[in-house]
Amino acid sequence: MVQAKEVLIVDDEVGIRELLSEILQDEGYRVALAENAGEARAYRQRQQPALVLLDIWMPDTDGVTLLREWAANGQLTMPVVMMSGHGTIETAVDATRIGAFDFLEKPVGLQKLLSTIARALKSAAVQEPRRVSLAPLGASTPIRDTERGLEQLLAGRRPILILGEPGTGHDLAAQALHVPEAPFVTLAAGTQKLVASPLTLLEEARDGVLYCPEIGQYSRIEQKSLAFLVPKLDKHNVTLVATSSDALGNLAAEGKFDAALLALLSAGTVMLPPLRKRREDIPPLIERYWREAFADDPPTPLLAALPPAALTALSNAYWPGNLDHLASFIANLALVPGEITTEHVKRVLGEAATPNTAPAPEITSRFFEMPLREAREAFERIYFEQLLGREQSNMSKVAERAGLERTHLYRKLKQLNIRFSRRTDETA
Repeated sequence: MVQAKEVLIVDDEVGIRELLSEILQDEGYRVALAENAGEARAYRQRQQPALVLLDIWMPDTDGVTLLREWAANGQLTMPVVMMSGHGTIETAVDATRIGAFDFLEKPVGLQKLLSTIARALKSAAVQEPRRVSLAPLGASTPIRDTERGLEQLLAGRRPILILGEPGTGHDLAAQALHVPEAPFVTLAAGTQKLVASPLTLLEEARDGVLYCPEIGQYSRIEQKSLAFLVPKLDKHNVTLVATSSDALGNLAAEGKFDAALLALLSAGTVMLPPLRKRREDIPPLIERYWREAFADDPPTPLLAALPPAALTALSNAYWPGNLDHLASFIANLALVPGEITTEHVKRVLGEAATPNTAPAPEITSRFFEMPLREAREAFERIYFEQLLGREQSNMSKVAERAGLERTHLYRKLKQLNIRFSRRTDETA
């Protein structure tokens, strides 16, 4: 549950303090009160409120002097809105120069008060260094590196392009960039509004996130409309987050993806690491998916019940479908009656328990420097590993998607040195 933001009201008139306190509490804020600068000074020494409403004219120390004190000693780390019943333009300008967010004249109108507070809090949220947590994906060094990369892109106010194999957690990474209470607008392929009225999307996502999953599946006109929006993001304070499990560079080279859009997004690229490159994350993920499979009746921890050899097999498996593949496997394992043995785990995993000895190369610029025969083989390896991941190693579905006879599919996988099991589709 998100904790309510605290507002410190500093005013020597008890009636004003009580009135403002009632209004703000009705709006869901927590309120602290100080009747003079001395109490406000002592309160700020103890903690930092989210915002301060500070009266200018008080008997002990005026508000502008207190504001200047906070600025001088590094305590002006929250927005301060000045208030006065007989202020002057010069005083307001002086307070703004010191660091006040805004100036309100008494008596303060309700809507003016609430809108000013809302703007001040949003402004403070934008200026604060954003912290990104990808804890649902793991806690390994590659995940921590990805978190830092996302934080740097947020600080630079750049559009963000999240790439990675299917199942590596694109949606979870995008959701980690969402600020609570801010808009999070999802824009999937085929959304008519992107072409018909793209600017309305920026209004809907103002001060929040515009999420564009799997942009490699966008039509060319949708891609051009998205490219049209990118230069206008700052004006609406929108963070664009796009994802793709497709090789966009290859699609652009084939004329299937807008090169201008790819150029706009490439500077903000982050790669999600596959499970095989962060195997230390697999045991805690296994335990998490096991608990989720028994949400109503949490069982004995799986890691405590698994034989060491079974855990080793799970940790060393190739997992071509990454998180989705692992979650599906654990959900199936939860259906097993009685004790889960090493033999059962290995039987269900099949030969996928052994990492592929010839991992497929990523399709980069070097891909196009290969001889045609090698490039074709590399592409076929990536193609079939992606299909195995998408279909969770169900060989019947892989054969159907690839348009091959089952016998031909098995022969092709052996030729490409891709590990598989004829039993996999029978146990899925």
